[in-house]
Amino acid sequence: MTHPEPPLSQLAQRLSADLALLELPARPWLKESAPDYDVIIVGAGLCGLTAAAALTLAGVTRILCLDKAPAGQEGPWITSARMDDLRTRKEAAGPALGIPSLTFRAWYEAQYGTSAYQAMARIPRALWMAYLTWYRTVLNLPVRNHAPVTRVEPGQQGWVEVDIATAQGKQQLRARRVVLATGIDGLGGPTLPPVARQIPARYIAHSADIIPPTQVAGKRVAVVGSGASAMDNAAFALENGAERVDIFYRRTTLPRIDKFTGIGHQGLTLGYVHLPDETKWQLMLAGEHAQIPPPRHSVQRVTKHANVAFHRASPLTSLREQDEAIALQTPHGQFHVDFIIFATGFRVDFQARPEFASFANTICQWRDRYHPAADQQHDGLASAPYLGKHFELLPKPGVDAEPATISTLYCFAFPAVLSHGKLTSGIPSIAEGAQRLTRGIVSSLLREDRAELLARFQAYDTPELLGDEWQETAPFSALPLAP
Repeated sequence: MTHPEPPLSQLAQRLSADLALLELPARPWLKESAPDYDVIIVGAGLCGLTAAAALTLAGVTRILCLDKAPAGQEGPWITSARMDDLRTRKEAAGPALGIPSLTFRAWYEAQYGTSAYQAMARIPRALWMAYLTWYRTVLNLPVRNHAPVTRVEPGQQGWVEVDIATAQGKQQLRARRVVLATGIDGLGGPTLPPVARQIPARYIAHSADIIPPTQVAGKRVAVVGSGASAMDNAAFALENGAERVDIFYRRTTLPRIDKFTGIGHQGLTLGYVHLPDETKWQLMLAGEHAQIPPPRHSVQRVTKHANVAFHRASPLTSLREQDEAIALQTPHGQFHVDFIIFATGFRVDFQARPEFASFANTICQWRDRYHPAADQQHDGLASAPYLGKHFELLPKPGVDAEPATISTLYCFAFPAVLSHGKLTSGIPSIAEGAQRLTRGIVSSLLREDRAELLARFQAYDTPELLGDEWQETAPFSALPLAP
């Protein structure tokens, strides 16, 4: 008796056939020599896996992704993310790199059917993590888990040294290129307002922290912020038994219009990188001022509870520990809470990341290359790395750093947004970002190997013609002229 192939096995066969039709992956073309790898990717979340897939399809085979998390827990999806469903529309092709059988939709329909996909409003985040795990497996992407990176440093011969912590101690790896695919906080960390320092750390968390449900159960919880993350964390607290949740934000009303959705199109995806710096700055500054609103369904997830309150125009002016709780002061009065979750975003701060200490002072930032008018200053934007056309880091003007050295490092993480647009800020355009990154890495490696390229060209001697395809005629001799 024969048994039908499991649905995902059938999809894997379909993917294999699609790749064969496209002649992918390309045949390997780099010589296997020192150092250990051609490319090391720090991070195996969405950006890291898509970058690894794009490089593999381009014939770059000596790749390694490093991630500190256990397998299946890379990125925020089932750790610190607290939305029920993704905010991205389900039709977005995401990391599929132009291959239909590699999309989430193909993966989902193979298991649950077309009708189930059509009935699904949005993608549950746990299913998205399961899809990424399949993506990694079906493409056989090389990922090393439980491998926190402790040092990245451009070293001798143009190689980059990468140290990781292991159970046996430090291990050093070497690569020709290193991609920092470290997520939204990967070049700095969570931002907490100065007022948070007024109370002991046990009373507070950032929205990026892993918060056990027991931390909020039965508690009076304050959430600071008005974006999507604030709503997700408020809902998380309410659904896990918080006695009450109060949401505090500085604005006089919640933001309502997503400006970037309004102008999103393929022209912006492909062409943003070539816009003048002034236009990039003005777009992102306007976006910062307008702020992206929380999704409608995220707000409704909060407001279906009776024990929640929204406090507009209510920045925190002081915090004080009092009777094993916190007295929270705003311009509109004092509140007593047991726990505070700050949904206050992230910052770029290379100095705060010991693994990047060796080059923290040599990286070009936007403040080094663009000087806006007095009324357009923004420290957060100014701290972003000023990247080259393929996500490569550039040296700060005037420092003693060779461009070829610092540009062996690539920022394929959220802080690339100001330089490259919204390619690394989520799912929809991640494939274009990975392909742009790949084109840059491939071009730089080929340029670096140009002497070998010429030598291989000169040495190639496999004949196309074997000499038996034709017969030589006798040498031409002039015929006598007619009388």
